[in-house]
Amino acid sequence: MNKTQIPDKSGDIGAVGGPSHAQQRRRRAYQIRRQAALYQRNLPLPVYPTNGDEELYPHEIGSYAKALPHTPLGEVVLKAYQALVQAMATGDPADFHAIPLGGTVKLANPQAALAFVLEGADSHHLGMLPPPAFSSEAEAGEMAEVYWHALTRDVPFSQYGAEPLTNAAIGDLAQFANFSGVDAGNLFRGQTPGDVAGPYLSQFLWKDIPFGATSVVQRYRTTQAGDDHLTDFPTWLNIQNGLPPSAGNSFDPTPRFLRNGRDLGEWVHQDFSYQGPLAAALILLSFGKDALDDGIPYKTSMNQVGFVTFGGPHILDLLARVANHALKAAWYQKWSVHRRLRPEEYAGRVHLHQTGAAAYPIHAKLLGSQAVAGVFDGYGSYLLPMAYPEGCPTHPAYPAGHATIAGAGITVLKAFFKEAFPIPQPQVATDDGLALMDYSGTLTVGGELNKLASNIAIGRDMAGVHWRSDGIEGLKLGEAVAISVLTDLRATYQEHFSGFSLTKFDGTTITI
Repeated sequence: MNKTQIPDKSGDIGAVGGPSHAQQRRRRAYQIRRQAALYQRNLPLPVYPTNGDEELYPHEIGSYAKALPHTPLGEVVLKAYQALVQAMATGDPADFHAIPLGGTVKLANPQAALAFVLEGADSHHLGMLPPPAFSSEAEAGEMAEVYWHALTRDVPFSQYGAEPLTNAAIGDLAQFANFSGVDAGNLFRGQTPGDVAGPYLSQFLWKDIPFGATSVVQRYRTTQAGDDHLTDFPTWLNIQNGLPPSAGNSFDPTPRFLRNGRDLGEWVHQDFSYQGPLAAALILLSFGKDALDDGIPYKTSMNQVGFVTFGGPHILDLLARVANHALKAAWYQKWSVHRRLRPEEYAGRVHLHQTGAAAYPIHAKLLGSQAVAGVFDGYGSYLLPMAYPEGCPTHPAYPAGHATIAGAGITVLKAFFKEAFPIPQPQVATDDGLALMDYSGTLTVGGELNKLASNIAIGRDMAGVHWRSDGIEGLKLGEAVAISVLTDLRATYQEHFSGFSLTKFDGTTITI
């Protein structure tokens, strides 16, 4: 088990109370803040490797440019892209205001990449692996998977591998090295412990959510089967230039329990930033103290319960804190380091290449993929059918913001709750999404929390707005953010506490 080193708490006099000890208290508060700052300052600085696409391609065909002005081929106007790079390099608000737009849709908060945080690691002090390069087989495999997500949006999760479309996806994806070993049991699933156990969706996306004096039944508005967008080139180009969509989604009049990729994609279209982790926290708190981690100080106390510390308000507060910290870390990587293009942009390159309008270094395995042929047969173009009329958001792909928030929130929950605790009365949605049925297997809190994080990340892929590696690495970044915040806050507690213990997404265990 790894042990995360924490700021020294020896000689703590912060617990002494009353006005007569105000000077001591102020001094100790300063010491805790200083020790936390020194701890973070003295950590080794990460390196910031990129995939090299921005330097390799003079026309920036491998870089994110949505909402900037584009040429008729959908390539960014270079002066506009250079203005964005200049602003990110200088941090001057005037340079940000000088970035030209191609339409009326605005860039999503690039200056947030430069914001500071005062708890945990600074957003610039966390590293990531580079995403796959534009011409790589890994990128081709991820793009093939996103095409298959679009083609299989209306297939119920329970039917994966038992019907023709997902069987074809399994066979086609298996040709890519990064999808070797794909089968019906792991198709479109994540890589964390618990992802392949039981139903595709986490119990935390199906069980009723206790919400104060009421309960929220998780039946959601979804869109109609076949409600896909951006499949003709003029519409695609308008959206790349930052024009608003000319039409909206077509909605199913019946709310449903999530049961396929279209439902999950719409859930992550409308959710607020930490909705998934918050719902999971409220469900977990309803399980009672037996579900709490054994290291929580008040779990066995005879005369006290946790509340402000180690109780519900503490957990709920931390979810909101780490969510915003996670977004700042993600925004730094998105705007300042990687500027990775979105799948819808890449699909535009595929379309132009396949129709002979341009030539791009796209891996041959993708061009020969059944997914590419299937999209053309169904839509008459090679563009990615998007679940959202507006396409992807106006910020770069890598890492996924949803995944980074989910990674941070789920890490907090694993720190407070017993990962081995069995989920009471697990259920699974019917294929029409109109009811829940009992599930006979055993599912654990830790596994279902991990699965929730992956569901949230991959749900964005199912909508067409992200790549698989955006989510996988986003979860890891969010986890690192949460661990750094828990590390700083560890020194602030009065209680005798041996530390937060949890299992990371890679399966290793740590104590903070």
